[in-house]
Amino acid sequence: MSKHILRRSYQEEIAASLSELHPLLRRIYAARQVQSVKELDNSLEGLLPYESLLGIQEAVRLLGEAVMGNQKILIVGDFDADGATSTAVAVRALRSFGAQQVQFLVPNRFAYGYGLTPEIVAAAQPFGPDLIVTVDNGIANHAGVEAAKSRGIRVVITDHHLPAATLPPADAIINPNQPGDPFPSKHLAGVGVIFYVMLALRRHLANAGWFEQKHLPEPVMSRLLDIVALGTVADLVPLDYNNRILVYQGLRRIRAGQCIPGIVALLELAGRDFKRTGAADLGFAVAARLNAAGRLDDMSLGIECLLSDDAAHSREIARLLDQLNDERKSIEQDMQSQALSALNKLAAQLKGELPRGLCLYDETWHQGVIGILASRIKDRFHRPVIVFAPSQEDELKGSARSITGLHIRDVLALIDAKYPELIKKFGGHAMAAGLTITRKVFDQFTQLFDEVVSQHLTEAQLQHSLLTDGSLHPDELTLEVALMLRDAGPWGQAFPEPLFDDVFHVMEQRIVGDKHLKLRLVKDEKILDGIAFFVDTQAWPNHRCQSVHAVYRLDVNEYKGRSNVQLIIDHLQALG
Repeated sequence: MSKHILRRSYQEEIAASLSELHPLLRRIYAARQVQSVKELDNSLEGLLPYESLLGIQEAVRLLGEAVMGNQKILIVGDFDADGATSTAVAVRALRSFGAQQVQFLVPNRFAYGYGLTPEIVAAAQPFGPDLIVTVDNGIANHAGVEAAKSRGIRVVITDHHLPAATLPPADAIINPNQPGDPFPSKHLAGVGVIFYVMLALRRHLANAGWFEQKHLPEPVMSRLLDIVALGTVADLVPLDYNNRILVYQGLRRIRAGQCIPGIVALLELAGRDFKRTGAADLGFAVAARLNAAGRLDDMSLGIECLLSDDAAHSREIARLLDQLNDERKSIEQDMQSQALSALNKLAAQLKGELPRGLCLYDETWHQGVIGILASRIKDRFHRPVIVFAPSQEDELKGSARSITGLHIRDVLALIDAKYPELIKKFGGHAMAAGLTITRKVFDQFTQLFDEVVSQHLTEAQLQHSLLTDGSLHPDELTLEVALMLRDAGPWGQAFPEPLFDDVFHVMEQRIVGDKHLKLRLVKDEKILDGIAFFVDTQAWPNHRCQSVHAVYRLDVNEYKGRSNVQLIIDHLQALG
């Protein structure tokens, strides 16, 4: 679909308050609502304190009793990258605190589904846990908590997903999004929440003299920040100031070679140099491979990669994850072809106009890949999308993705409130959610979803717009500026990497690697290399085109020891 190119606005007075920065950075940061240079200080001293998290004292008391009493602690995780990193942070931290009986259990999505279900509590019985700690899940698992409590198991929930009207009867709940929680940042990922809990527990144990008693060095919690950064980026939570500190500090450790061997191994398999790792590398290279385990197999494999301190063993697991990711890509491509064919037929029936809210289902689709497919379709058609796949018996599992302006979990809550028997269970965030329905209600749900979406989205919001930071002067199209922008992050969700748009003369254009367009572009006599990935090869190369309007990012291309500036082109419009 066509895209509208819009330029970000910013207040001149905010830019002026950033006077000590490069002029380009002033307008970029001002457009992202950075009010002062202080907000760009990514030192650990700027992290919000853990004391204001609701329930933190009770959670730490229970965990402290478990550690010092040599009780059996079971971490119940989730099967995505945030859940895997959350599990790894919890296990690594507790073991470094001297806990002797710490194990983890992550649900297999195909056998148990999401979260602390009664079935998972039953599966946990061989571990004989005294205390269950959920990470990146639990806030919606009333029945699972009740099942654990009925067996005499205490439960501490650590989560970041939005709660329902009632909270489960856990012994302690840590979730910045629960009612009444005064913690200033509501955007912690699951891994950020458990990191904060472990920070508080470390202080509690130190104050109790535990480390001295056991002759243990007091653990340095910053050693976990590489894993925290990975989970935070992978879960696409907004990079507010607090999250930027967590990601920045984690990237700093990775670049210094002070990270776990599993992250290094996954970066190497993706052809990335750990010394130059950026937030995007964590998302597209590391998290994608980590997620493949939970999508196609069992996330225990990914967690093992994050827990191993043996480089050779980590590389071996990373290779298995890479193979799973290749398999995932193949499955996804087939599903995407089927989805696009179905949407083309639907558009033809509706005379070219697709519903505002899209629901897609095919009985052959893989349950582990529907989230990626929903994201791809959402990006292509700029519509909220739910993709369903068959689950057990007569159930369908759905994965939802939304666009800016529509809170997808709230949409599901509205449908559930009006038709309480329609959705069996649901949960999630503003931009992503999951749900379960039965096959027989799919058509009814599809109609209701489109109706609710149509009520809450305007035509303007359905226009696919690219927001850019404007044009660059030829003097700014340099390697030095590209390096400056790379170091000015971390960039990510709600703090987007700078995009620019300009008109260029086209000197050369050719397809490389089957689907990528390599370009030589000129602006005011300055010659630049550019590349556009996965172009429509029916439209490009376009040798009738002498100039283009390009939306691009400045990148550093490193080849045979040499570094050059390169334009990574997100959108091309031929101008004739």
